[in-house]
Amino acid sequence: MRKTLIALAFAATLPAVALAMPGAGHGQHGGKQAPHMFEQLDLSKEQKRDMRKLMGEQMKSHHDITQRYLNKLPETERKAMQDELKNSKQDTHKKIRDLLKPEQQKQFDEMHERMEAKRAERAEFKQWKAERDSKN
Repeated sequence: MRKTLIALAFAATLPAVALAMPGAGHGQHGGKQAPHMFEQLDLSKEQKRDMRKLMGEQMKSHHDITQRYLNKLPETERKAMQDELKNSKQDTHKKIRDLLKPEQQKQFDEMHERMEAKRAERAEFKQWKAERDSKN
């Protein structure tokens, strides 16, 4: 259980760290098409596409597995874990931001706002979809 919580806390901070890295935001959505660890492999477009697909599937699988175990936790522990993850993420976000120059901070803040807006939009869509599905 402890290892799972540590892994979840670590996983929750990765998006913030990724945004602060050089070339952030270029992953799957344009610019660089492969993660840094694959840059030296000189992948073809097809290999890059397949790599992104596999990594996306792995992320979804990781999320599904994690969620399955989280659903087994009592509500109080799940809430405590979510709060701790949120605080950890906010702390890491602040530390990353503090490392940046003022112009980088502005860009970082804008990227973070866009990411949060997309996250809120996705949550709203999921809620709407769940309500629609429950009516059918």
